[in-house]
Amino acid sequence: MTNILTSLVDRQAAKYGDNRPAVSVVTDDNKIESRTWPEFARESRHVACALATLGIAEQDRIAIFSENRPEILITDFAAFANRAVPVSIYATSTEAQVEYIVRDCEAVILIAGNRHQYEVARAVMPLCPSLRQIIVFDPRVELDPDDDTTLRFADLVATGRKAPESIRQEVAMRRERAVPQDIFTIIYTSGTTGEPKGAVLPHSAIDAAIEQHVERLSTLTDRDRTLCFLPLSHIFEKAWTYYCLFVGMNVVVNPDPHRIQEVIKIVNPTCMCSVPRFWEKVYTAVREKIATMSSFQRQMVIRAVRVGYKRNIQYKRLGKPVPWLLEKQYRFFDKHVFAALRHAIGIDNAHFFPTAGAPLSPTIVEFMISCGIGIVIGYGLSETTATVTCFPEVGYEIGTVGTPIPGVEIRIGDNDEIQVKGRTIMRGYLNKPEATAAAFTADGWFRTGDAGSIDANGALTITDRIKDLFKTSNGKYIAPQALESRLGEDKYIEQVAVIGDNRKYVTAVIVPAFEALKDYAARHSISYRSIDDLVGNETIHRLIEERIERLQKNFAAFERIKKFVLLPAPFTMESGELTNTLKVKRQVINSRYAAQIEGMYA
Repeated sequence: MTNILTSLVDRQAAKYGDNRPAVSVVTDDNKIESRTWPEFARESRHVACALATLGIAEQDRIAIFSENRPEILITDFAAFANRAVPVSIYATSTEAQVEYIVRDCEAVILIAGNRHQYEVARAVMPLCPSLRQIIVFDPRVELDPDDDTTLRFADLVATGRKAPESIRQEVAMRRERAVPQDIFTIIYTSGTTGEPKGAVLPHSAIDAAIEQHVERLSTLTDRDRTLCFLPLSHIFEKAWTYYCLFVGMNVVVNPDPHRIQEVIKIVNPTCMCSVPRFWEKVYTAVREKIATMSSFQRQMVIRAVRVGYKRNIQYKRLGKPVPWLLEKQYRFFDKHVFAALRHAIGIDNAHFFPTAGAPLSPTIVEFMISCGIGIVIGYGLSETTATVTCFPEVGYEIGTVGTPIPGVEIRIGDNDEIQVKGRTIMRGYLNKPEATAAAFTADGWFRTGDAGSIDANGALTITDRIKDLFKTSNGKYIAPQALESRLGEDKYIEQVAVIGDNRKYVTAVIVPAFEALKDYAARHSISYRSIDDLVGNETIHRLIEERIERLQKNFAAFERIKKFVLLPAPFTMESGELTNTLKVKRQVINSRYAAQIEGMYA
């Protein structure tokens, strides 16, 4: 049987015809532009022929350096038709990172999204011997006057449309030759330490992932609509999007992640994969709204959440029949309270919202599920083609990351390390035989680098990244992510890095939510000339201190943050403090803020 993705678009075009949108995009003026399945298939075929015309060979690498766009998916399927390998690069990557990836994977084509990415592509081209061609997605990009080699995407499509029959036959033969062992993509890990590693994923891995998700996620259908807002360079969004296309869903692409709060209300998705920070912000916004309500309205919401908790968590979660009176109460509150909440978020028909990438506080998970929002916590890695575990439909345990999906095995090894085996595991790291050998046990299990435990029901609980776990000078082990995710619930706290390795006690470097702090300062007549003044204000410091104390009251005394510093600027990818998947680079934080950290231990 051919690889699933190699012929997926043509199969869906034959199945759905012009009656169903395949891929859509939210434009700058908030309109939704859609391609039907036949249009999507036709454009993919044109690009496939154009790539063959440009001399793309089987297993050649095509690097895509762009923000999310439908053209990325069109290019991916065109590459699959040629047995070529699309390699995604994060849109925010630096020139050095782009050069590293292009050289490492020996890309022959580099596709840039916007003007900035085009400039980076031009800069790295002379440094990368394999690179023969630049292509630009955005038609608004003005090409440099001395650039006579870059091709616009529209011209690429036109080239394919006019391709001779010999090229069409060549692409058709390549498609026929496709085998599961072909490389589907190379995902470069974001690298909290060291240089990125390219995880080589064969088509057999994504085929297995799709099949396993079809078996586990039985409630999703082609009537669902998903919003693609995480980067398509992230394996979570990439694998989820391919799965949704396989199911036949309409995938709506959001090109600008900064507009997600606005775009989600335009699209009104029934499902969407996201990271915990999205739900943390939703939760704090909801709590802030509740705080402004009248006493009667607040009591109504509190009662509604209690009923929702009882119905959705104590009964539905466990597969128990819901008592008639409780169901009637829930229907009332769902109509008069929860529907308004979901509408305010932009998910009126909320169905299924997989969330992974970092811990999400159980308090937030319980609240969302109580309100009828189907949060599904999962766990996975680039090297495992995303999902390893996720909540099952019935019997999931909040606080865990669910049970293994069908076909995936997990076990706990030395140092409580989670180890994985299954068809979705990578082939290895590109050009890194030593790192590949180190990533597997002697008996062939992939070593995740995460610490965790498995309960009696087979559910996995994540402790932390093994390299992030630290021990205080008193010999107590600390899992920083647990503290960081707890503090992430607070509306005044935006980012946290917990410190304490070989120290007497735990401290934290905190980036506050500046707009929320400004509102607080205005309400309490706190004057300041700059953000530095604001974060240095004693009243503001006491506010954060009191909120931290409340948030960490359920932690052991040795785990609690004793001191903290507030920073006047956020951690960013551009400054090197965050990975492309928004994980804190602890070594960078420790180095960059060494003086402030030492001050907390003076």
